[in-house]
Amino acid sequence: MRLNLVGLAAGTLFGGLLGAARLHEYDTIHAMLRLDEPDVFLLMASAIAVSAPLLWLAERRQGLRTPLGGRFHLSRSRPGRNHVMGGALFGVGWAVAGTCPAPALVMVSSGAWLGLVAIPGIFLGLHLAQSGSALDGRPGSDGEHRTTVDA
Repeated sequence: MRLNLVGLAAGTLFGGLLGAARLHEYDTIHAMLRLDEPDVFLLMASAIAVSAPLLWLAERRQGLRTPLGGRFHLSRSRPGRNHVMGGALFGVGWAVAGTCPAPALVMVSSGAWLGLVAIPGIFLGLHLAQSGSALDGRPGSDGEHRTTVDA
């Protein structure tokens, strides 16, 4: 229950940030993709600039525990064909819909009903990806789940 409350609070704060930055607006995303508006790229770069050193430091601390008591662990995989294809599909979906999963939820909560079209598309893409991994034996097809935090 505590983990769910922390997740709800973090998700609410993240959604508020996305809404404040107008990242749930179709026009903002298309302006970014046309390279007319660098704000979104700067927001992403600032997130990387903050998180990368913190993750680097956290990874080097042996036995680090999360605030909820789980063991902190980062998993890695070598980039493969499935990553390239998934990234390309994600990019096409992002360009067409003007949104990705988190902003799609913010779209709906702000009354932008395009999110109700995008969200089923996101789940369809996840289903197709899972079906495809089951067909060619990639990780994830046998119920294996990789998480960044073991709680």
